[in-house]
Amino acid sequence: MLSTVLLRQLTDQVQELHTTAESQLQPLPLPVLNFKPTPGSWSALECLEHLNRYSRFYNAELTTALHAQPQTATPHEVGFSWLGRKSYDTVRPDNGKKHRTITHMNPAGSQLGTEALHEFLQHQKCLLEMLAAAQGTNLNRKAVRIEFFKLLKLRVGEALQFVVAHEQRHLQQALRAAHQATTAPILVV
Repeated sequence: MLSTVLLRQLTDQVQELHTTAESQLQPLPLPVLNFKPTPGSWSALECLEHLNRYSRFYNAELTTALHAQPQTATPHEVGFSWLGRKSYDTVRPDNGKKHRTITHMNPAGSQLGTEALHEFLQHQKCLLEMLAAAQGTNLNRKAVRIEFFKLLKLRVGEALQFVVAHEQRHLQQALRAAHQATTAPILVV
């Protein structure tokens, strides 16, 4: 895929993530945002906190990668390494297979307020700025360390695609949890 096309698609997807979280989650009361559909599942806010933890790492990595090279690249075909393709396939929203997250990225049991939602929205704004800054960057350059094994690196383009797909996947999960909270039967004692 051409770099300009990929960056436009990712920008559109991040704008949609921001708009969806703002319009569908932000108006909800805290008990709905903290509702867990099952004892072992995450609430909407836990889904967002999970994404925040990843964003804290990957936003810094991407910023460093984008500022480490001159903005001279012309539109080019974006390739994927085996690791990049595998990482993306694992988190893409239409992959229904559940995966365990690493312990320090698991927000289960966290006491969360709406600040998790506000932080998520801020990360989306930051990601939009990075996507704009990536226009003149060689997206095929391996420059983004992987969070759980920092010796391995993703290409800039595949890291951007991984981050956005991961956010889409867990925002969908957050929306499902919030929806189940509003449709759950009320127990009257």
